[in-house]
Amino acid sequence: MVRGIAFLVGAAFTFVLAIALWGSVSGLVSEPPVPTAEEEFHLHPKPAHLASDGIFGRFDRRQLQRGFQIYKEVCAACHSLRLVAFRDLKDLGYTDPEMKAIANQWVIEQPSINPETGEATTRKNVPADRFPSPFANEVAARAANNNALPPDLSLMAKARHDGGNYIYSLVGPDAYRPQPAELLRKFPDAKTPTGLHYNPYFANLNIAMPPPLTSDGQVQYADGTLASRDQMAKDVAAFLTWTAEPKLESRHAAGIGAFVFILIFCFLAWGAYQNVWRDVKH
Repeated sequence: MVRGIAFLVGAAFTFVLAIALWGSVSGLVSEPPVPTAEEEFHLHPKPAHLASDGIFGRFDRRQLQRGFQIYKEVCAACHSLRLVAFRDLKDLGYTDPEMKAIANQWVIEQPSINPETGEATTRKNVPADRFPSPFANEVAARAANNNALPPDLSLMAKARHDGGNYIYSLVGPDAYRPQPAELLRKFPDAKTPTGLHYNPYFANLNIAMPPPLTSDGQVQYADGTLASRDQMAKDVAAFLTWTAEPKLESRHAAGIGAFVFILIFCFLAWGAYQNVWRDVKH
């Protein structure tokens, strides 16, 4: 009796699920979902072909220094880099005196307290300090950016899918453009609001950040490289890839070393197997 009731309950439950599944499938077939403007016009990031790409990738120190120069002269006015210290720049190829000079000459100083008066003040940066935020707090940051909060860039290359390529595409020469006529024809309500900028590489197509790289030669590279908009976009993408994964090279080396060790171990194990069983007849 109990088994019969359990069977009937299970059968009824299965029947209800089948009806629900059929209703969902038939609804999708008869009335397929209408794609949104974001789904139809959002573009996937273009490949930047950075030196750090791939399992054998290594950082190009000259490119990292150029990317840091872009951050310093363009991005640092709005974006923080709170997880990176000035002393970390040694990994980019800067000498100790150069690293100390960069910290000391950084436009934004570290908040501090005057020991004599107890009042808030500032002091020069030292290599042990992390890059200071350009704004005192979130309220000040929003007030200076049309109520938009500029994100910290320390981990941006890991926080976004296909991070290095995403950054390169987002600030590249073809990122900021007029809205396509087809977009406005299909989605009249998708017009970019005042204060925002159309960028097909951004998730919702409209970004608060104005174009950061506006013209070729905007920055004069210290190594003499021609600072085209495409080159600047690649360089800052490479630099932010390094800030997000400063140990990328050692991680790649450890992975390759482990793979080689496993290959050698397998060869030795196979040799030991052959030696142990060489006199055994099958």
